This record gives sequence, C-alpha cells and structure tokens, in this order.
Amino acid sequence: MARLPLFPFAVLLSTLFACSPRSEAPPTSDSAASADPHSFARPAEAAAEHLRLNLVVDMEGKQLEGEAIWQIRRNPGADSIIFDTKTMEILSVEVSDNGQTASPATFVLGQPDSILGRALIVSLAADTRFVHIRYRTSPEASALQFVPASQTHSRKAPFLLTQSQAIHARSWVPCQDSPGQRFTYESEVQVPQGLMALMSATNPTSIAPDGLYRFRMDQPIPSYLLALAVGDISFQALDERSGVYAEPTLLAKAAAEFVDVPPMIAIAEDLYGPYRWERYDILVLPPSFPFGGMENPRLTFATPTILAGDRSLVSLVAHELAHSWSGNLVTNATWNDFWLNEGFTVYVENRIMEALQGAEYAQMLAGISRSDLLAEVEAMGADHPHTRLAIDLRGFDPDDGVTSIAYDKGFFFLKTIENTVGREAFDMFLSTYFAENAFQTMTTERFLTYLRGHLLNDHPGAEEKIGVENWVYGTGIPENLPAPASTRFARVEEAAKAWAEGDIGSEAWSSHEWVHFIHSLPATSPADLARLDAAFDLTASTNSEVQAAWYERAIQSDYQMAIPAIRSFLTAVGRRKFLMPLYGAMMEQAGWQETARSIYAEARPRYHPIAVTSVDQLLSWNESSAY
Repeated sequence: MARLPLFPFAVLLSTLFACSPRSEAPPTSDSAASADPHSFARPAEAAAEHLRLNLVVDMEGKQLEGEAIWQIRRNPGADSIIFDTKTMEILSVEVSDNGQTASPATFVLGQPDSILGRALIVSLAADTRFVHIRYRTSPEASALQFVPASQTHSRKAPFLLTQSQAIHARSWVPCQDSPGQRFTYESEVQVPQGLMALMSATNPTSIAPDGLYRFRMDQPIPSYLLALAVGDISFQALDERSGVYAEPTLLAKAAAEFVDVPPMIAIAEDLYGPYRWERYDILVLPPSFPFGGMENPRLTFATPTILAGDRSLVSLVAHELAHSWSGNLVTNATWNDFWLNEGFTVYVENRIMEALQGAEYAQMLAGISRSDLLAEVEAMGADHPHTRLAIDLRGFDPDDGVTSIAYDKGFFFLKTIENTVGREAFDMFLSTYFAENAFQTMTTERFLTYLRGHLLNDHPGAEEKIGVENWVYGTGIPENLPAPASTRFARVEEAAKAWAEGDIGSEAWSSHEWVHFIHSLPATSPADLARLDAAFDLTASTNSEVQAAWYERAIQSDYQMAIPAIRSFLTAVGRRKFLMPLYGAMMEQAGWQETARSIYAEARPRYHPIAVTSVDQLLSWNESSAY
C-alpha cells in the first residue's frame, strides 16, 4: 500500500495513543492462536482455508448479498470456529461435510467492538468440513465505496471499489481477518448488465453480457488482499502478462503512463526471483480511492492522481509491484509486524527505480524517504513507542500504524544492512528469503533469527555495526541513519536559495524536484507566493504531487488566491496522502479553519469511508459541524 501523509496524521496518532481506551480481543489460553490482537479468530483451533464466494452486487442499494462457503481445517477437540465480521447482517449459518448438502448450525455473535467488529462463533458437528454463511453487507461497510456515476471519469456508470487493508475485509466478507491466515478462493459475482467485475484473482478482459463473472485465486492470500471492483471498465494489454484496466475514457492515457511496467517486472525478477502470481495488471480507480495504490495480487488498485502524463510518478507502481515479493509473497504475521511488508517494499521499489532510472534517481527517492522519516519522528516525538519498527498496536486500529516508520525506517534499516555486508551478499540473502518463505507469514522475531542465521553470522561484527536491536526495538532515529546524497536535490536547494534572493529561473524539473523546491523555500509571504505563481503558474498545476505541496505552502503562507484551486482539488481527490496534510494545515493556520470545514462539507460525501474516518477525527467533525 502506498504510504500515508506525515505531520497531521502523526499528531492524530499521538493523540489517540495518549487518550483512547484500549479495546482487547477476547482472551484465549492458546497464545499462538491469540497472537493477532486484531482478530477474534483462533486458527490454531479451526482455520478457514478455502473460500467459495457467491455475491450479488446491488449498486443502487449500496450492498452486497450472498454466501461465503468456507472449507475448514480443525484440530482435534475443536468444537467451534470463529470468524470476524463488522456491520453486516448474518442471515443464516449452516454446516456440511461436502460443501453441498448443509444443515442449520448454532451460531453466536459476540459483543460489538468499535475497532474489531463482532465475532461470529459457529458450532461444529463431528463431521463438519464446510461452513456456509449467508449474509448482507451494510451501506456503512468500511471496505466498500459505491461511487455515483457523476464522480467517475466518464460520468457514465456507478463504480464499486473495496479496500480491505488493514482489517476492513470483515465488513464485506465474514472471514478470519488476520494477515497471518492465508486461503485460496473462487467466486461468482453478479453485477448489473453493462458493467465489468474484477477481483484479486483471474480476471476477464471484456464485459459479460449477463453480468455474471467467475474468478479463481489458486495462490493462498490473506484477507486484506481480497478485492472487488465493479464499473464501466475496459482493458488494454501492455504485454503477454501485464495490462491496464480503466474507464474507457481514461484507458489510453493510463496505458501510456504504464509502459514501463513490463521492464519493471523483468528488473524485479532479475533481482529477487520469479514473479509468482501469473499476471500483473493495474486498475485505475475513481479519484475517491483513499490511497495511492493497493497491492491486491494480480490486480494493483491505483489512484488516477499518478497519471501525470510524463510517467514521473510511476515509482508508486514500482512500489505496488514490489509487494508481489515483499508482503504478498512473504506477509507480516500481524499488523505489529507491518514494517516487514512496507520497509522491504520501499527497499525493493528503490532498487527497481535505480535499475530503470539510474542511481541518481534512486538517491533522490531515498532523500525523500529520509525527509519523510525525520518529519514523522519530529511530529510524533523521538520517544513515542510507535516510532519503533516492532510496535504494539493492541487496542488501536491498525490503520493508525500506517506511518513513515514502517515504510522509511524499515527501508533505511535494510539499507544499513546492505551498506554493512555489501549489495551482492544482501541481494543473495533477499532472494533466498523470498524463495524459502514464499506464501508464508513472518514475525519480526522470526525474521531476525533468519537474518542472523542466513546473513549476519557470516559477517562477524556486522550485527553490532548495524545496531540491529536498536533499529527494530528502539524509538526515534538511530545514529547511523544513512544520509543519501542527491546532486539533483542539491541543485534544487541552490535554486530555492537563489529565488529567495530575487533570481527566478525556468527549471525543467521532475515532479520530485518541484516538490523539493517548494519544501526548500524559506519563509514566504502571500506576495512571495504571488511572484512565484506568476513565474511558474503553480496554482494551476495538473501534477497532483506538485499541487499538494504548493497548496500546503499556500495555506501556511496565507496565500488566499489559491483557495478556489484548493477547494477544487480537495473535492475531486480522495487520496489520504493529500487530504490529511492539507486539512491539517488549514486547521493549524489562523483564519483557515472555516475554509477547511466548508470544503470538507462539500467533499465529504465523495470520500471513501476510510478517508472520512481520518478527516472526521482531524476536524473533530460531527453532525453539528455540517454546513
């Protein structure tokens, strides 16, 4: 998953840590089964291993209705199985020994928890091998967003998208919603005629006349990688094993933007072994998608905000592709181990982009990561327990752990290992790590044992030089944080200094350099920004990264001429990476709070439920806040 914003989200996380009550999963005597604090399930007793999912999509009613048939594995003595659910209606539960002829089962729904939802506890007969759950989702399901036609690119048909990470899958499929529990699945999905359905599975390339689609996923995945999209969608191949899905009016632009995907796949395979998911396709979603990308196997979900027209933002695609090894193939066992997904992925992304764009480009990306990490730790506080790589999220929504710590501190830990043992040795280690642990889960403790046994023990003194324990369990920034030197950024910083002294030049920069230039500017007045805007027309930029950086600076400098553009941007884009810093800046700037609330009142119905939850908290939004 693409990373989240920095300062306002970190402040929000600090506030939650300080004052929110803890919400615990039910206690269990089986320590292995209760290792995931964000799931009621006890897979060590009874585990769901294969899913047959039959769904009918009601676009008008904003609901899914159907049946989840789970094939289970149970240990001796297990007389029940527990599933996670949230805001859904359980219509019936049956059990069978063959997956066909079923009989009613006794089941109990636990007390609702604001974070975890409700446990569904199903009693098992002696011969039970399948559990059949008929259910209906709620219009309030946190994973589901039904986008009206007016908010799509073509404005022709409504669109449905899901976001299951971290623990939102339980709001649209009753499941054992833990990253440590993998399953295969097959599905039949009925949608309105004229629309295409896609899943994180085998996918069609054309619209079915009857609206009925069938899917298979033969590689085992965790529930957070379960995904569904429905809309007016077309397909264009990039090569024999990769392609692009998008609304027809956006397809050609998207395909042109992603022409580097086939070479990216080849680069990643050369580095870390074969791609294990058969196809790699990308679906461009409506702009309300709350993240930059989501690494659903076979079908990356991507925000349209990366369609810059010059392929300048495709490092996000490299990130989601990298997840095909780090995360999807070797998965964090719990959300406390989230850095094992994202830190590795930022590292692999950087290596892909280095091979594609050169070492200087990779150094520039590493410089961004370092700046993001320093800003995150400064905002959270160097002693904050959530600045550890191995964090404890018990009692918290795991979405709160999606910060620069997992991504960038994790990346620099791995970069420190590489710098210490050498790239060749580290590449061999990573290739072996992905191969030997494929389709399995990993905890922080097991990874450190593996790291020592397969790499560090062969390099005497390396563990002490790296400071492994301090990187993983220590708070704040380690003293040996690498400091990548980017000559391109150095030139940008010189240009920012020259501009402050009255020299305005014309620069042909990448979006990363423009963002760095904006961030490098000294304190600016509204008149300063007006002068800069007159020279470079930044308020009217169509590059989303440049827009977000410029609008944040405009807010901080009280440049009110940018308000119409800020309003237009925030009512068109639902990506949390942009929403949180901009709304946060407005709430911190004198005289802008009412502007923030006015814009949000207009934009809120367009945002995904995940984004709404975050911005509601940031703005202390409630019914009385509405305009």
